[in-house]
Amino acid sequence: MKQQTWAMRPVIRHATADDAGRVAELIATAFSGLKVVHYLVPERRERHRVMTANFRILVDHAVEHGEIHLIDDGPAVAVWFPRTAPLPAPPDYDRRLAETTGEWAERFRVLDELFAANHPAEPYHHLAFLAVHPDRQNEGLGSALLRYHHARLGGVPAYLEASDPRNRDLYARHGYRQGEPFALPDGTLFWPMRRPA
Repeated sequence: MKQQTWAMRPVIRHATADDAGRVAELIATAFSGLKVVHYLVPERRERHRVMTANFRILVDHAVEHGEIHLIDDGPAVAVWFPRTAPLPAPPDYDRRLAETTGEWAERFRVLDELFAANHPAEPYHHLAFLAVHPDRQNEGLGSALLRYHHARLGGVPAYLEASDPRNRDLYARHGYRQGEPFALPDGTLFWPMRRPA
């Protein structure tokens, strides 16, 4: 008799302020191998600390003005900002950015400016981060988070910046269309991607 195995569907919950530190740490861990992270913080020994602190600014902002979807005990997270109405900047952003990124603050400002210049003009939901812990990748957790939010969009387009070809291909499988890539000063590419309503 053939034995059947049943994969349990991941439980997705909305993260709260109590989860913010863990979420920022997860994003920094999941993104540690990306070229953009190496550009932003060239010093390897400082990289994880600086990136975690920087992500914390945006995660705190998403607790107030966005949505954070966390899987089960926290191996994967999606951070969304609904840009269907004007969205305030994170409180004290310039000061916090300078404090958390130190000598590399200008590199983060350049990235912010590139992102802002490439965002759509129409209302949309922005996927700021989709992060899966390295030990749990290739289990479909990122896809589960995408499907969860896409089902809630109600006819609103979605937008993101893919940071490497593998991620770009994942998003393409979920209906995102690639726009013209843009680059950081060191040549690191981003692919703006839009999922139509």
